[in-house]
Amino acid sequence: MSIKARLVAAAALTAAITAGLATPAVAAPKAPAAPVAPVKAPAVAAAASSGAVTEAQWLADVGAAIAPARAYVEQRTASPTGEKPAIVFDIDNTTLATHFHPFAMSGIAPVVELAQYAHSRGVAIIFVTARVDFIDPITRHSLAAAGYTVDELHGRDLCDLFKPVQQYKTDERVEVENEGYTIIASVGNNWTDLDGGHAERTFKLPDYNGLLS
Repeated sequence: MSIKARLVAAAALTAAITAGLATPAVAAPKAPAAPVAPVKAPAVAAAASSGAVTEAQWLADVGAAIAPARAYVEQRTASPTGEKPAIVFDIDNTTLATHFHPFAMSGIAPVVELAQYAHSRGVAIIFVTARVDFIDPITRHSLAAAGYTVDELHGRDLCDLFKPVQQYKTDERVEVENEGYTIIASVGNNWTDLDGGHAERTFKLPDYNGLLS
């Protein structure tokens, strides 16, 4: 997530809470929907090259990208292992729709459903974000209102601001592991959310070459 995008997100969050943040709506209906067919690469490439993507296209692409994660979580948690499983999620345009709904900070239905399912299977839901930690209360409010359980929230403190984003996020996953968790999956829409290891599986959501950073 770029510095400019982080500043925009922080400003939007502050404005929203000052105005009296309403309970966010989920970006797509929570009612069960028909399975989303994977979007062909040319369609995604065309959206990225044009510099624009519709919310409907984005949600379809997110649905296709996240679809394998539920089956993986079901298989990974099928038998007791004595571990403390966790999934690490990014926030902006991964769990909250900050590009299309910068003030409402609505949840992203397929991701909300995955997080709720994983939590019901005993998986801790942990968020690692490049947002600065002084807005953690606003971030927690937005996540909880969107339907997420927040077992942990890791935001950047002053020292973290001097680290490259990927290094910061990798270090935070190491910290989660040091707490005794096994990170069975990491979910993000940018490779800086996922690269660096310390997760058994990664699930990359669309960012359209940085359009939704």
